[in-house]
Amino acid sequence: MLIALCLWMFQVQAELKLPRVFADHMVLQRGQEIPVWGTADPRQRVIVSFQGKEYRVRADKAGAWELKMDALPKGGPYTLSVSTPKESLAYENVMMGDVWLLGGQSNMEWALKNTNNGEDSIKVANYPNIRLFEVGRNMSLQPLDDVAEAKWSICTPASVENFSAIGYYFARRMQVDLDVPIGLLDINWGGTVSEAWTSAEALASHEDFSQRIATNQAEGPSDFSDPEVRRPNNWPTSLYYGMLEPVIPFAIKGALWYQGESNAGRAYQYREIFPLMIQDWRQQWGQGDFPFIWVQLANFKQPKENPEDSDWAELREAQSMTLSLPNTAQAVIIDKGEADDIHPRDKWTVAERLALAAKKVAFGMDLVYSGPTFKSMEIQGDRIRVSFDHLGSGLWVKDKYGYVKGFAVAGDDKEFHWVKGYQDGNQVVLETGDIAQPVAVRYGWADNPDDVNLYNKEGLPANPFRTDDWEGITYGKK
Repeated sequence: MLIALCLWMFQVQAELKLPRVFADHMVLQRGQEIPVWGTADPRQRVIVSFQGKEYRVRADKAGAWELKMDALPKGGPYTLSVSTPKESLAYENVMMGDVWLLGGQSNMEWALKNTNNGEDSIKVANYPNIRLFEVGRNMSLQPLDDVAEAKWSICTPASVENFSAIGYYFARRMQVDLDVPIGLLDINWGGTVSEAWTSAEALASHEDFSQRIATNQAEGPSDFSDPEVRRPNNWPTSLYYGMLEPVIPFAIKGALWYQGESNAGRAYQYREIFPLMIQDWRQQWGQGDFPFIWVQLANFKQPKENPEDSDWAELREAQSMTLSLPNTAQAVIIDKGEADDIHPRDKWTVAERLALAAKKVAFGMDLVYSGPTFKSMEIQGDRIRVSFDHLGSGLWVKDKYGYVKGFAVAGDDKEFHWVKGYQDGNQVVLETGDIAQPVAVRYGWADNPDDVNLYNKEGLPANPFRTDDWEGITYGKK
């Protein structure tokens, strides 16, 4: 019995192993150093061979090892080999291209088969240079060696029908326009809050979460199989450690993010914890300020007859404020939501707008990637003249008479009223009528501002905004 146990322990120790993110059909990031890591026998010599070059490292006393391969241009298929004096592994059909992470909640997770024209898209989805890496749902409050379940697949009708629609359409656009293999790391979970995707180290620095993190780290569960416990929103950091951290530092080009619905009730807090999460990811990856591009919340719920405060509008504002971070952009889809469905079925337009932003932020292309954004306003008696940035080739009002909708104005009483507006060149002029001493303007400030119609001539919608800084309905909510 003792001999058998010793033999088993030796076999476990001697196993050469890499995380599941390294597998046949994977895409490795072109143009930058490529981290490769795993475990082997303690102090064992490990050799990684790729494209005619060998990289050598020795495992530490715990058996962990990591190295970086040289940057390479796009190409493939190749073979990545990893060996020790006792074992060897080989990963086949490896491509060099661009790797994008797909993060967030259900709208990022939303399957291609459940979207507009999804069935037609699936039928023709044979694209061998698009590769899909799907991470299964898992929770943990402590670091894990690997994800619980994951695999790389070549894009086919069978593999893509349940895959992220936004991810697929984004990959198609980027592959067509850049002529490069695309790898997608699909790591998301519907209905989740951003703090579930943030590390304990980062959240501990925020006063709203520091005590909770300390308690969870000391007393939280290690087993999340019980449905009553398996609720990510109750356990900050649980998806970061359960699904995301095990693939870090796999080299990526950037991240796409569609989330915020579940944080809308705490939109003011999101002003802090959303950029905190982005900065956390960048620090953990060690790649610098990699591109991070998100989808602004769509219009949703029944339209209101009169201007009102809105937690969704405040969440959109928090998202826009996060553009202060370098190498970020957002895809505005205030014109693509559905009043009765939190999951808009038009994912193609969302992906197209993400791709425009990615081409600008990640590749520096000279193109229009954003709709109009507020620049300034000038009060001129009973009129207000509003100016914009990101005009593209010019302002465009989607109305044959040039009338602008979706604007509201308030005086010192903070009571907002709808106002008429019209386009004057690349500006909007608002008629304030009976509003005494107007001081504040809001555009698209509602859960569902379904009549907004301001764009640039490239067809990108104006970003909702407000000029006041009056406390909103989510102020102070934690």
